[in-house]
Amino acid sequence: MTAMNRRHFLTTTLASASLAGLPLASRAAAEAAAAASPTREFFELRQYHLRRGPSQRVFEDYIRNAAIPAMNRLGIQPIGVFNISTGLDSPSTYVLIPYRSLDQFATVGQRLAADEEYLKAGAPAINATVDNPVYARVESSLFAAFDGMPKLEVPKLASGAKPKLYELRIYESHNKQANKKKIEMFNQGEIAIFRRNGLTPVFFGEALIGSRLPNLTYLLAFEDMAAHDKNWSAFGGDPEWKAISSKPEYADAKILTNISNVFLRPGAGSQI
Repeated sequence: MTAMNRRHFLTTTLASASLAGLPLASRAAAEAAAAASPTREFFELRQYHLRRGPSQRVFEDYIRNAAIPAMNRLGIQPIGVFNISTGLDSPSTYVLIPYRSLDQFATVGQRLAADEEYLKAGAPAINATVDNPVYARVESSLFAAFDGMPKLEVPKLASGAKPKLYELRIYESHNKQANKKKIEMFNQGEIAIFRRNGLTPVFFGEALIGSRLPNLTYLLAFEDMAAHDKNWSAFGGDPEWKAISSKPEYADAKILTNISNVFLRPGAGSQI
């Protein structure tokens, strides 16, 4: 990657790509999701793979002082920032960005690149050189919100405490039909059962672009790991959950091939 390309990489990630340039299948899925429910939001989840050392502070300053304020000026909010608590890919930072429309997603990169205040505040990261990069790489996925939870929600825990722990969960399926069936299960009652048992969702998304397709991804907020264990245990014993999960068409063995999760903690400047 040349120094000039590196200079603009933070403002020209997937979000700045024209939808017309997407693979045909991904573009069709995105357009269908937008047409089916124009009130549903879209979510971009970026994972920045960081480098240990001083560059981590440069990246944190960029997110907190440049990227988030600039996107807020464009009406894009709230923005979540999360660091891996334990596990592989540490240090990594996830950035969750909600969009009202596919057009907003497709043009955010160009609009940031024209924002002089953003360019000035984020200069140390935006102008990083190839021999002193701020991060190793960035991965990005785009999701359409579920009908059962059409917008991102800032978590409000029953205890009144601010979340200290987040759980990102990814459900993979062997084909799109199976993926849609699991999404149906959430929309038909599973989200409500989550809420009733203290599993506080931030978003539920159907993956349109990204890795491990087809998948659905969601994010839950907890006060701490003790609350996590308690609430998942309550969910597992819920009579309504037992009833819906016992239906043959919703059996995990038929519609899921893998479930993975990552534990996260709030990051610099997070608005979630």
